[in-house]
Amino acid sequence: MNYQLLLRQLYQDFNARRIDAVLAHLHVDVAWPNGWEGGYVSGHDEVRAYWLRQWEQIDPSVTPVAIEIRPEDQVAVKVHQVIKDLDGQLLSDTTLDHVYSFANGKVKAMVIEP
Repeated sequence: MNYQLLLRQLYQDFNARRIDAVLAHLHVDVAWPNGWEGGYVSGHDEVRAYWLRQWEQIDPSVTPVAIEIRPEDQVAVKVHQVIKDLDGQLLSDTTLDHVYSFANGKVKAMVIEP
């Protein structure tokens, strides 16, 4: 499985706010970090609700800049994350790592590493 292509498409879909396309890349029992409010969300319904709620409050854009294959079917994606408020004012501009694990060709979990 080419996880690099899957992840690049996931980021494109996220940035374009194509929620159904993003969820198509995620396992039904995905564990996803709630980087905005804290904790984790699980499964498609919770991830959908989280992102829709987030997009009503802030305007995040996440661009992959490097991808590293790690042991045990993990992939680390170094991302440039820019978060603006809905008026376009910059709230955050950071680089961090998203580390993915997979099951059945889909994202099973993601962890944010600073």
